[in-house]
Amino acid sequence: MSRIASVFEKQNHKAFIAYVTVGYPSMWATLQAVPLLAECGCDIIELGIPFSDPLADGTTIQKASFDALQNGVTPETCLEVAQKLRLKTDVPLVFMSYYNPIFHYGVEKFCAQCEQVGVDGLIIPDLPPEEGTELGEATQKHGLDLVYLLAPTSTDERTRLIAQKSSGFIYLVSVTGVTGARAALPQELSSFVARVKKATDKPLCVGFGISTPEQAKQVVGIADGVIVGSRIIQLLESGYSLDSLRKFATELRAALD
Repeated sequence: MSRIASVFEKQNHKAFIAYVTVGYPSMWATLQAVPLLAECGCDIIELGIPFSDPLADGTTIQKASFDALQNGVTPETCLEVAQKLRLKTDVPLVFMSYYNPIFHYGVEKFCAQCEQVGVDGLIIPDLPPEEGTELGEATQKHGLDLVYLLAPTSTDERTRLIAQKSSGFIYLVSVTGVTGARAALPQELSSFVARVKKATDKPLCVGFGISTPEQAKQVVGIADGVIVGSRIIQLLESGYSLDSLRKFATELRAALD
């Protein structure tokens, strides 16, 4: 059983998945924040590989990605960081990347390196399942989960396709739009989750727009896990003290429990 699968095997447990952009606001912050999040009860950590054109991301993560690139962060850097983090924590590590950096690195080579450094899976927001054959074969060969995103506008046919292709869990996008903290969850979220549940028994985790423990608690009333990104980035950029991040992560874990 993969490390990701084992998260969802726990009885009466809802997954807390956190996102950080590698190298933002500094490499020090990434290397400190990830073990801290794990210590506070985070189950899976997404490591964002910065990219120049992050189409699925709102202004918070766009800025983080731009600044990380300015700091010289590359896919090679991200692999090195993952290797260092694997020595510090046992929580599953998942790369969140657009397809372009992986394609240029070399799909087979990248997946082999992921396996070597202890990465557990990949999330590629701009990769449609119809074009994911090469990456799907490489991830399977190297024991990585490949997580696909599913939008609320998806047809039943596409829902079934993504349910078939996605491994580890399915990433449900709560809104039609980009990432970013929002004041309230969309009213249609519960019917969207219910519709996907009819097509699959794979774990369903909801991301995009979740920024408070209260929202997270609402989400896990209907899904298997919650994904928080922009709010964590905001807390990291507020200063080099990680106290606010620790407080937020602890409160969110308590809300899920």
